[in-house]
Amino acid sequence: MDVIDLGHAFGVLQAVRERRPRVHCLTNHVARAFTANVLLAVGAVPSMSSDESEVGAFVAGADALLVNLGTLDIAMRASINVAMDVAAAKGLPIVIDPVFADRSDTRAAFARHLIGRGPAAVRCNRAEAEVIGDTITDKRRLSDTIIAVSGAVDHIYGHGRQADVAGGHRFMRLVTAMGCALGAVQSAFLAAGDEPFDAICAACLLFKRAGQEAGAHAAGPGSFVPAFLDALHAADEALLRFDAVETGGR
Repeated sequence: MDVIDLGHAFGVLQAVRERRPRVHCLTNHVARAFTANVLLAVGAVPSMSSDESEVGAFVAGADALLVNLGTLDIAMRASINVAMDVAAAKGLPIVIDPVFADRSDTRAAFARHLIGRGPAAVRCNRAEAEVIGDTITDKRRLSDTIIAVSGAVDHIYGHGRQADVAGGHRFMRLVTAMGCALGAVQSAFLAAGDEPFDAICAACLLFKRAGQEAGAHAAGPGSFVPAFLDALHAADEALLRFDAVETGGR
């Protein structure tokens, strides 16, 4: 089990703030505004167009791509295929979030197809991981893919390494798109970091610690959201060094 280097994790956050990577998010309708605000809070730049006629141009000008299947339809499928082709041609890091792959056989099949293309990372919850488990553990095709399974404790593995990240706050389970936004931050950290596994760990750690900080000041999920954005924006190395005192997550 790897121990996360907290100084290095903060260094990745600093790199995001300095480089301001643009993350193109093909994400679900429910998650867009919150995801964009989270990216801005950490220092990255979001773009959200999902129109097939222009998504290629947006991805070509981005530094990373998030593909989130939350509100999947025929048009989104076409845009995802175009976006992933462009991202792969440019060598951009791609994060796949197979939201609700456990609820639909066709969605699960599409998720397996996308993951089979070897993205930089897959962010999912435990139920989704169980459905696509055979695909994400196929080491012949996915030797370079990092898997981050979110939950009360985030489990991250890949590149022959494994790490767990505890913490967060119970209010995180009451805010929609929290996991979706984490996938976007992972994308930004991959774009700015020099080692993918460490970048994913740093993104998960930042979310957990910002959740703890926000939860300490919030009265409920309504006040938690602005407090969480503030915590992300103000995050310093001391925040990342907080002990995990409460668990939460999607």
